[in-house]
Amino acid sequence: MASKIALKRRITSVKNTRQITKAMELVAASKMKKAQEFARHGRAYRSAAHSLLSRINQMTEVEEHPLFKKREIKRRLYIVLSSNRGLAGAYNANVMRLLSRSIINDTKNDIKSSVIAVGKQAAQFTRRLQEVELVAAYPMFGDQPTANDIRPILNTIVEQYSQEMTDNVVLIYTDLKSNILQVATSISLLPAQFDEEAGDSDQSLMSVTFEPSVQVVLDNVAERLLEIQIWQAMLESIASEHSMRMMAMKSATDNASDLIDDLTLAFNTARQAAITQELAEITGGAEAIK
Repeated sequence: MASKIALKRRITSVKNTRQITKAMELVAASKMKKAQEFARHGRAYRSAAHSLLSRINQMTEVEEHPLFKKREIKRRLYIVLSSNRGLAGAYNANVMRLLSRSIINDTKNDIKSSVIAVGKQAAQFTRRLQEVELVAAYPMFGDQPTANDIRPILNTIVEQYSQEMTDNVVLIYTDLKSNILQVATSISLLPAQFDEEAGDSDQSLMSVTFEPSVQVVLDNVAERLLEIQIWQAMLESIASEHSMRMMAMKSATDNASDLIDDLTLAFNTARQAAITQELAEITGGAEAIK
């Protein structure tokens, strides 16, 4: 009897858990659609800005700009985008694994590493790393980050690179490929680099006059591109988080259903065994009376 009671309680507990995971799956699916829409619209904006600065990068004056100067890398700053909560499959683990591999490579090459963590998961992970400086920690900025959210991060990396406190700035985030494929990715933000192929265009900028000067134009445009890249990476990460959480909760719901079936079978088997035993005892008693 005790085993049947235990099985019945466990079946009830698993059913309650299945209700929770199913609700989380539906919520994540709803948020994922909106996040994917925002990410899809932002890709065209980032591509257009990237193409423009790729053409500007052909100019010789650009090499003298503080954000375009290349130096020997002795210190590297990572911006890591993670989530505030777990229960999102391997979303955070993939990002942390990529960060760990990068830091190990830096250590082998005598490069000092520091981190700006966006999301509580990245901050908690970085605090456990030895000889890695946590420059700043921010919570993930909701499903629709704004320029005001990104500005403190942008100011920090521009200041550190301009003052030669770091020689390279790398952004680590999760790129959304599809609903079932999300890839942890790292891109170099500073020194600002642009594809040469994207700059190949018949509309050359060599004869264009910049007002008030090339320096002023680049100060505004270069920082704007960095802001767009960080902003788009956040949108991709948010969409990836919701997608991976939806898949994780769907898997948990399916596993709970399978477990309920197994427990129900075990419960029915135990109940049938108890009924059989009682019938045998009744039959034995009747035979003894005779």
